[in-house]
Amino acid sequence: MGSAEFWVLVAFVIFFGIVFYVGAPTKILAGLDSRSAKIKAELDEARALREEAQAVLADYKRKREEATREAEQIVANAKKDAAAYAEDAKAKAEDFVARRTRAAEQKIALAESQAVAEVRSAAADAAVAAAERVLGAQAKAELGDQLFAKGLSEVRAKLN
Repeated sequence: MGSAEFWVLVAFVIFFGIVFYVGAPTKILAGLDSRSAKIKAELDEARALREEAQAVLADYKRKREEATREAEQIVANAKKDAAAYAEDAKAKAEDFVARRTRAAEQKIALAESQAVAEVRSAAADAAVAAAERVLGAQAKAELGDQLFAKGLSEVRAKLN
């Protein structure tokens, strides 16, 4: 009983007896269980956060795709509107040119008819003057005056 190994064995048994008496293994197991539960809760929380992050990422991707489609649609509508405005402007310009051309043609026709009327009037005046000279030389007095008045009224009636 006097050997050192024996007393080490006794001390070792007493130590483990005290440890078991105090409940250290249950406390150690309880601490490990609580740590395990805490780690499991953290893993569950991390998994939930990851799923939430993936959902948010998918939502942003969907929104980005929608925004891209909407932007493409806006550009397409803008191009279509621009083409429609260009066609409308072209049609209005062609209509304006056609109206201006018709107005110019009407002015030309009016000027032409006025020129023809002036030429006819000048020709009639010249014819009357010539007839007056010829008749004035041939017909004198009352007969000449009657012929001149009759001829003048006929020429004026035909020209107007």
